Amino acid sequence: MDNRTSRTDPRILRTRQLLKDAFVELLQEMDIEKISVNRIAERATINRVTFYLHYRDIPDMLEKMADDMIEDINGILKCAPGNQNPTEEESWPLLMNLLEHIAEHAKFYKVILASKRTPIFTDRLLKLLTELVTSRIERMGNESFLSKAGIQKDIAIWYGSSALIGTIVAWLRKDMPYTPLFLAKQFALMRSLKYS
Repeated sequence: MDNRTSRTDPRILRTRQLLKDAFVELLQEMDIEKISVNRIAERATINRVTFYLHYRDIPDMLEKMADDMIEDINGILKCAPGNQNPTEEESWPLLMNLLEHIAEHAKFYKVILASKRTPIFTDRLLKLLTELVTSRIERMGNESFLSKAGIQKDIAIWYGSSALIGTIVAWLRKDMPYTPLFLAKQFALMRSLKYS
């Protein structure tokens, strides 16, 4: 648990989880435009006023949920073995940890990433993946395959981060037919072919 969560009253955490679960359930049933605070509160079996103790409105709730998602993923990535400047061959455990996290919370990620209804989550995850790809490419330096091939760094970053998020979304939409380990190793194989 992070410092913020460890100091938060368990009742607050429970209420926020109820609200989050209610929102995800409603999003499976209807378009986001039809979801109201009343519906979320009713589904979460809480008072509407309680919703407003936690969030200003639905967009504020989405912002905070997206922040929590990125915070959770960052925590997973920081705890991953081998995340200190891994080589291309060693980078798959980092991706595997991310994929395992997504698989553990599949219901949430299927709704918020695999549907086109809530772009805030996809945008935030794409930003995080772009930062990871940028870091990896910058570590490769001027002697990398990209530099030698004349590939512009920004284009490689766009391509790499888009390929990652596109594959994650497709994997979720197909009900995760591959294990996180298998998918992460497949990514590593594709990267090693690309750079050889």
